[in-house]
Amino acid sequence: MKSVQLITDGACLGNPGPGGWAYILRFNEHAREMSGSEPHTTNNRMELTAVIHGLRAIKEPCKIEVITDSEYVKNGITTWIHNWKRNGWKTAAKKPVVNQDLWMDLDRETRTHDIRWTWTKGHADHEDNNRCDELATAAAREQK
Repeated sequence: MKSVQLITDGACLGNPGPGGWAYILRFNEHAREMSGSEPHTTNNRMELTAVIHGLRAIKEPCKIEVITDSEYVKNGITTWIHNWKRNGWKTAAKKPVVNQDLWMDLDRETRTHDIRWTWTKGHADHEDNNRCDELATAAAREQK
């Protein structure tokens, strides 16, 4: 099974506002950067969208290290989602899960891979995370 790294980030100019997402996919010496945007969204939606698009770009089952600066994404997919699914996509407070559509997409995209989720501090010393932040912010500004 191939091992790849997926580094992701989302950005929003205002929250809600124009948003952008980006990922870098690394396999051996190869790297692929991709970004996109939405005209009216939230930061959390862009963080989730970045991971979903990155996973969709991987065409075969792989061992993947997903590196994100979003504790919302990391905690959501590794911890909270189990109870949400058990409770019919409701929170502990019996309210509908925010961004349920994207959580369901992410849940589907993770099924064929062996994924390790790694959190990194944003706007710090992770070069690829900083590059994703630049790409996502540019996408939000340019509305690609």
